[in-house]
Amino acid sequence: MDINSKIYVAGHRGMVGSAIVRELKKQGYHNILTRSHTELDLTDQKAVNEFFEKEKPEYVFLAAAKVGGIMANSQAPADFMYQNMMLEMNVIHAAWKNGVKKLEFLGSSCIYPRLAPQPMTESCLLTSALEPTNEAYALAKISGLKYCEYLNRQYGIDFISVMPTNLYGPNDNYHPENSHVLPALIRRFHEAKEKGLESVTCWGDGSPYREFLYVDDLANLCVFLMNNYSGNETVNAGTGKEITIKELTELIAGIVGFNGKILWDTSKPNGTPRKLLDVSKATALGWVYTTDLPAGIRLAYSDYLAKIKK
Repeated sequence: MDINSKIYVAGHRGMVGSAIVRELKKQGYHNILTRSHTELDLTDQKAVNEFFEKEKPEYVFLAAAKVGGIMANSQAPADFMYQNMMLEMNVIHAAWKNGVKKLEFLGSSCIYPRLAPQPMTESCLLTSALEPTNEAYALAKISGLKYCEYLNRQYGIDFISVMPTNLYGPNDNYHPENSHVLPALIRRFHEAKEKGLESVTCWGDGSPYREFLYVDDLANLCVFLMNNYSGNETVNAGTGKEITIKELTELIAGIVGFNGKILWDTSKPNGTPRKLLDVSKATALGWVYTTDLPAGIRLAYSDYLAKIKK
């Protein structure tokens, strides 16, 4: 990308999209195009086509998505599949039709099989069954990255994809039911501390392993890949390090300052047993993450405190 290139960031109000905008500005890119959901409904094909025909962006970061945790995905699989399929197909198709030089599609590590060999390489995609609790979201994301791949093969264009691990950081969603595990725990432990509760009950048994990447590190990788990578295969985005949910809850409780007991509701699902990404491809390209988990959680907690004070 040239410093003056016209760059469209879809989903700029979300955690990932806002981080990409911050990173672009940090690196000196200034011709950044954004639209809120009220200004442009990405599930409306006609509106998306008209937007691309009028604005003619040169580069596109597709970070828009309907996202949520285990409960949200389990309760509304049809909504997750429809909205994600519609918005990503509309944007990718319109980008191709209007001559976008390069598009980067943001997916999720849930695209990989539930019992994939660990750590998960990019090549394990579609080798076995998905995790049932977020299958609909995963299928939508797989369709998006495959559509990019098929356009590349059929028309010789340069659309790429990146698959992040579990993300957290500024502008995260801290909803008590619809958020992901790390921000949900930050809120739960903070509220328990404020109320003086003696215990907090968490889902499952704490045994699953998870990997977490600070969202500003992801944004740095996204801009790096836009400038340095071309290829049909996706690129994993993570740290290559994992932690059990039990260890995570203890870490967050300590940072938040909750000193009570942590209990476990084993009637609730654990989700995928393990989701560690093989990040050797990104490393070989010359990229490494910079924010370790304790430091990132402290930054995320500060963001949460700033949000609830508004």
